[in-house]
Amino acid sequence: MSEFYKLSPKDKKGEPFPFSQLEGKVVLIVNVASKCGFTPQYEELEALYKKYKDQGLVVLGFPCNQFGSQEPGSDEEIGQFCQLNYGVSFPVLKKVDVNGGNADPVYEYLKSQKSGLLGFRGIKWNFEKFLVDKKGVVQQRYSSLTKPSSLDSAIADLLKA
Repeated sequence: MSEFYKLSPKDKKGEPFPFSQLEGKVVLIVNVASKCGFTPQYEELEALYKKYKDQGLVVLGFPCNQFGSQEPGSDEEIGQFCQLNYGVSFPVLKKVDVNGGNADPVYEYLKSQKSGLLGFRGIKWNFEKFLVDKKGVVQQRYSSLTKPSSLDSAIADLLKA
């Protein structure tokens, strides 16, 4: 079993969200923020989720306040914002740190599997994306600048594999 499936972050209510339930699914993990220039990406993330969820895609949002304090709200406020403004129906989990000594184990794992530009391991900003295949292997890492809609064919290919 992939190490990915041993991870168990917390959902927005503080309950475990075991990644073992994601076995056999394609997973797109994104560190999100409500007050960021990239926040409108929620719309494309939701569109991908709606398009492919019945074929096995799971999108997971991890709110993070480490970049310009752009996610100051509580987990409940974040969930309400996502639902009201973007109709988000994919899971938005508990707010986490993605860098530093308190980085969530999910992000420690993801960064260990795929480095960013020029080998940089840290997360540079909100809305970095990690695409994980059905076997729990991190296939690709995308910068904040990458529009979620541009991942459509990569997701479709992993779902067919």
